Order: sequence, then C-alpha cells, then structure tokens
Amino acid sequence: MDIFKVFHIEAAHRLPNVPPGHKCARLHGHSFRIEVHVSGEIGARTGWVIDYAEIKAAFAPLFEQLDHHYLNEVEGLDNPTSERLAVWVWERLKPALPGLSEVAVHETCTAGCRYRGP
Repeated sequence: MDIFKVFHIEAAHRLPNVPPGHKCARLHGHSFRIEVHVSGEIGARTGWVIDYAEIKAAFAPLFEQLDHHYLNEVEGLDNPTSERLAVWVWERLKPALPGLSEVAVHETCTAGCRYRGP
C-alpha cells in the first residue's frame, strides 16, 4: 500500500548552471507542491500504513527551512532544481520515515519530478 501527504512551499530560487540567457537564471519564485509517499503493510490494529501526523511531523523541520526562503541559501541547495530538491527532501526524511517510497516535487501545475531513492 502506498499513501501520501502533500505540502505546499512558497520559495524563491535561481538556477546558476543553466545556459546563458536562460530565464531560470533570474531570481523567481514557485508555489512548490511536495508529495511525500510512504509504502508499507496496513496495520492489523490501526488500519493504516502510517499516521499522516507522523509524516507531517517528519516534514515540519524541512518546511521551516524551505517555506518563504531563498532556496539557493539553504545548505545543500546551491543549484535548487526540482530534481535536486526532491533528493534533498528524501535524504532528510528517510531516517525518520523508513517506509519512504517517493518524493514528488511539482514546480508548476504542469511540471515536476518524482524521486524514488538511490
């Protein structure tokens, strides 16, 4: 079974490694939508894979680091593409959520990425 919780982050960034003249080299912002997926067996007693509150608690410190911040200044996000952001979130959540199975980052309504671990 796979469950997920969605978080919304408002943040600014710029991409320093794009080709000259690329629009993403300029400072801009996104309303990021981040999905955190956890897989596992349904508990016989609880009836769930994991309490959504546990996912929210695990994500809370990351939310504080990311929401309404300049992502390029967050340690480990000097080139904050959606792909790098997904890996960054994964690496920080995996110890707290052993059943973590996917992190999806939606940069816009029509573009994003999914990361399922190394």
